[in-house]
Amino acid sequence: MPFSLLNLKALMPEIFLVIVASVMVLLDRAVREKAFFFWMALVGTVVAWLLARESLDLHFGASYLSDHYGFFFKTIFLLVLFLTILISPGYAKREGFHFGEYYGLLFFAVCGMMLMASGTDLLVIYLGLELMSLSIYVLVAMAAGDPRSIEGSLKYFLLGSLASAFLVMGLAVLYGKTGKIVLSELAGWLTSDKAVLTGILFFIVAFGFKVAMVPFHMWAPDAYEGAPTPVTAFMSVAAKAAGFAALGRIFLLAFYPAYAYWVKLLIPFAVLTMFVGNILAVVQTNIKRMLAYSSVAHAGYILLGIVSGTKEGLSASMLYLLIYAFMNIGAFATVVLMQREGRVGESIFDYQGLAKLYPVPAFLMLLFMFSLTGIPPTAGFIGKFYLFRSVVHAGYPIIAILAVLASVIAAYPYLRIVMLMYMREPEREIKLAPSPYIWLALGLSALGVITIGIYPGSLLTSVLASVF
Repeated sequence: MPFSLLNLKALMPEIFLVIVASVMVLLDRAVREKAFFFWMALVGTVVAWLLARESLDLHFGASYLSDHYGFFFKTIFLLVLFLTILISPGYAKREGFHFGEYYGLLFFAVCGMMLMASGTDLLVIYLGLELMSLSIYVLVAMAAGDPRSIEGSLKYFLLGSLASAFLVMGLAVLYGKTGKIVLSELAGWLTSDKAVLTGILFFIVAFGFKVAMVPFHMWAPDAYEGAPTPVTAFMSVAAKAAGFAALGRIFLLAFYPAYAYWVKLLIPFAVLTMFVGNILAVVQTNIKRMLAYSSVAHAGYILLGIVSGTKEGLSASMLYLLIYAFMNIGAFATVVLMQREGRVGESIFDYQGLAKLYPVPAFLMLLFMFSLTGIPPTAGFIGKFYLFRSVVHAGYPIIAILAVLASVIAAYPYLRIVMLMYMREPEREIKLAPSPYIWLALGLSALGVITIGIYPGSLLTSVLASVF
């Protein structure tokens, strides 16, 4: 299609995010009132979502399609961005962040994620992934006074660069063999040729790194623990959702003719990811590290929807990612509320007796822990139910049974937090971080967990309609 301004309208959300991010970075030194950047970021997030809705069904040549599938993921990215902005001000001020730089990098990262979700050729998806990754590498290292932050960023950068190299190799192999990079065209050229299958394997490895799939998860615990807590919340949900957005479109559109080959590779990865993530979470005493391994396990659950190879399975993965956004951001928001200078608030033992002193945040944390465990009537139960059902319907009942067993193991680290809050006496003084915006984020997250848990029907129908 020849270039026109109508083509550019499809990219208006991304263009807007880049402009706002650039303005915030440029004004960082000039504007002393840091609340300006907070409100600019919040308003910018809402405007970006409105622009994304306006650009529905538009496309930029054969490289970018603003369809309902992409819009669903853009909604997740912008929701996570909105909640991250709400939990950031007090923490960022205490740690001495440059607000314009911080919010600008978040916007750049989301722009890359949106390109990944709506990209319909491999090159656009790769460029989006790199924009997202480069922004998050810097965000992880923003707590420069904490050696863990630098270490986590360095590990993430090195292993992330390796993942990018695998993606480029996979792209080169497939292009060299088929001469195509557009996903819809690529599907018709796939064969059982060893070179093509090797290219698909490279893609599995590359996205395995990005979504923290075992055994490519080594970077996640150190990066999540070392990163500023709001950044950990952001990357644990948004970056994972972006990886699965691209994974779903590539594997269930372009690579679907080779389903019989790649599903045999993904099944052991999914099972390993669920069990290894949950088993390692059991022995953690740092809550950020525990949630990091928990995030690894949840990647395994979400992968089940891709393994099923069906529209039902992909929609179940999409629904679970939305639910995961609410319950994980809510859990990290509680951690931000508990944190003070140093590492106070990061040990699980810092939560002892929280219910006696602060019953409201304790109850909210209980709600998020129950949802992460998958206890009804929370949203986490609904998400796991539809994922496991899709795997059974696809003809893999044994995998569903293994997923249930992995969920039983997962209950221990989550319920241990609940036990410490409600069944132990406080051993030290607990002071909550004073920030009204965190309470708004907690309220929105709790509302999402409860509402989806009780009334999932209409949302599931909407998600199913969003699948390409």
